[in-house]
Amino acid sequence: MQIDLHYGKTGLPLELPDEWDVTVFRKTAMPVLDDPQAALQRAVREPIGGEPLSVAAARARTACILICDVTRPVPNGTLLPILVRTLLAAGIAAEQITILVATGFHRPNEGEELREVVGDDWVLATVPVCNHFARNDEDHRLLGVTQRGTPAKLDRRFVDADLRIVVGLVEPHFMAGYSGGRKLITPGIAHADTIASVHSAAFLEHPCAANCRLQGNPLHDTQLEIARMVGPVYAVNTVLDEARRISYLSYGELEASHQAAIEFLTPYATFPIETTFSTVITTGAGYPLDKTYYQTVKGIVSAHELLTPGGMLFIASECSEGLGSPEFISAQEQLLRLGSEDFLAMIVAQTRANIDEWQTEMLIKALHRGTLCLYSTGLTAEEQRLTGVTCVPSLADAVRQRVAATGNRRIAVIPEGPYLIPLALQAAQLAYGV
Repeated sequence: MQIDLHYGKTGLPLELPDEWDVTVFRKTAMPVLDDPQAALQRAVREPIGGEPLSVAAARARTACILICDVTRPVPNGTLLPILVRTLLAAGIAAEQITILVATGFHRPNEGEELREVVGDDWVLATVPVCNHFARNDEDHRLLGVTQRGTPAKLDRRFVDADLRIVVGLVEPHFMAGYSGGRKLITPGIAHADTIASVHSAAFLEHPCAANCRLQGNPLHDTQLEIARMVGPVYAVNTVLDEARRISYLSYGELEASHQAAIEFLTPYATFPIETTFSTVITTGAGYPLDKTYYQTVKGIVSAHELLTPGGMLFIASECSEGLGSPEFISAQEQLLRLGSEDFLAMIVAQTRANIDEWQTEMLIKALHRGTLCLYSTGLTAEEQRLTGVTCVPSLADAVRQRVAATGNRRIAVIPEGPYLIPLALQAAQLAYGV
């Protein structure tokens, strides 16, 4: 049998013997919007909470729209022209409408990459489009301190705008429960101090800081707390099917519109774990999420609970841009030097995380579950060493060798990687509201 895995821009066909017992986990068929632009036009007229966009814009002199960076396949080219035209029609001057790329700690998106992110040349030519820089102190405003002691420092271009809108993609997220909504604010446009606080071990080692888990999730709670400090915020939240087509979108008050999108997505993006597998194959979700090993960790962690303890998990991820940031590389070097137990002991003692070490922290969760194997065509030999996992030159050959060694032909495959989440029974009940 042939299984087409999400890998880079082109995909990766994986051929497995027909006589093997292979279970392929995919989303059930999702509806697709026939006319997403018409759907958004209706949504901004009939918001979920709050008032129509045209009404809110008529009172505003300035507006700021947050968008995700290049790591998320948000259909901005479909959405932004409608939002910008609505603001212009309401009387806001073009130069007073700022589109801000919510990079968090990620690198800025510039040139052709920025054009790809925005997705529409008219928007690029009409209104200012800027990147957020978390380390620029002067760009941020301190709004207060959260109940858990996180300083709420956010980009003043968003905070000071009369009208604030976020545009995001709702998908499972292995720390925050789900992406989208409030996540574009924190960490999207947060200062380095804020990001380091909410990514500390005090947050991420909490058992509720997990995929599709909002109740009791300290990261989600703090993200909402910071968003509420800003004041009124509106949100466009999109949900995509496996082919990256818009299946659902919502517009309205930040929390209400985000929750509506989550409720739509959850039955499609999760499945309860009825049994585990000693061999699991997953992916980094393909382009753009699998551009770095840093992002690939999401695919590893998202699938690891489907793995029988002591089993072997394979992940296919192109990593066309290498490992990730210098800070993440440093964290991986520390992991290899200290070992997982000492690395965890080090970060647990910190009140704020070092930049990007949280991804190494999450990787350790899967390393403790079983053996991890990576197939990637984008990493050098030294980069492969720093992954902290076993790198294989051929995914198909490595899986065949695994089956030959164990005699166990029972295998699980998740072609879409971290966009489809196996949940243990208790977690599944919480996700479905049971």
